[in-house]
Amino acid sequence: MQSKAKTVDEYVTSLPEDRRGAISTLRAVILKNLPAGYEEGMQWGMPSYFVPHSAYPAGYHCQPDQPLPFVGLASQKNHMAFYGFCIYTDEALRIRFVEDWKKTGKKLDMGKSCVRFKKLEDVPLKVIGDAVKRVPMKKFIKQYEAQLQQTSTGKKVSKKRAASKKTAKKKAAKKK
Repeated sequence: MQSKAKTVDEYVTSLPEDRRGAISTLRAVILKNLPAGYEEGMQWGMPSYFVPHSAYPAGYHCQPDQPLPFVGLASQKNHMAFYGFCIYTDEALRIRFVEDWKKTGKKLDMGKSCVRFKKLEDVPLKVIGDAVKRVPMKKFIKQYEAQLQQTSTGKKVSKKRAASKKTAKKKAAKKK
């Protein structure tokens, strides 16, 4: 659920007390470990940490007016979440993140880059901090651009996306 908060402080203040503490703690861990150059702000209704346009003018390829997302936090309807876009763009980092998490004995509920949790005790804070600090901004930009290149050259296009491209080509051919 997207917040209408304009600032991260406003977002955190608007949360129920139990979630406010969890999100505040995760925010502090991220800020403590955030490499130089990244900025904190609101993106898509949640606290986000991103590469500013001043460092990467192209912005996020899906929405160039948005800075390139790095990590984010959110309080959703049924859970809270850590969004690790930096994990999504680096397979080796994703594998290490999962292994480090599992070593703690805590349950990992993870999508491609989203880690869902119900309470702060479910989150190994050191694993989050380590994942964040492992990716300096220049390295992240390189990983992101490499990911874009792979996708745009067809090396890593998902089946669903490939099918939608075929459908679009068929529709275009029918119009001719």
